[in-house]
Amino acid sequence: MIKNIIFDYGGVLLDWNPHYLYDPYFGDKNKAEWFLTNICTYEWNAQHDNGKPIAEGTAELIAEHPERKKEIEMYYGEFMKMMGGQIPGMEEYIKQLKDKGFRIFGLSNWSVETFSLVRPVYPVLNLMEDMVISGVEHVMKPDPKIFELALQRFGIKAEETVFIDDNPMNVAAANALGIRGILFEGKDKLEKTLNNL
Repeated sequence: MIKNIIFDYGGVLLDWNPHYLYDPYFGDKNKAEWFLTNICTYEWNAQHDNGKPIAEGTAELIAEHPERKKEIEMYYGEFMKMMGGQIPGMEEYIKQLKDKGFRIFGLSNWSVETFSLVRPVYPVLNLMEDMVISGVEHVMKPDPKIFELALQRFGIKAEETVFIDDNPMNVAAANALGIRGILFEGKDKLEKTLNNL
């Protein structure tokens, strides 16, 4: 019996993509891709999602690549330009789920510093009963500890809970703990999957 639904944020409720900032800046998608693959990498960003202060991580990267100082500082200096808005239909769908009696929570890998910018802007986040943010806790998905922390904080049982994420590794980590993990591939497919449950 599913009673609780936990949502990831980036790629599920919110459209976040560094290309929105860097493609126009470089005027070339391939140049932006090179920069994001080699300089401001996923792994570098993940340090801040895990609690490292942005100023510290930025200074370290500029020391490694001083010729890229301007572009590196843009990453967090113009962070909101990476936001493409809410994923269409998800706010309304979560309201429907709440009306049906499901408890709704959030679990996201996100820097506490940038999340403070994002949270006031997007109404879908106000629909969460509670949330766990990796940058606050200094532990991030797919580490089992963040899932265990979420279950404990929310006061819910794994076997009564669904977790929705766009990253297969995070979905697998949830499944390993007895939470029903679902890979997010759009609102319509999610709705069908949840209806089947």
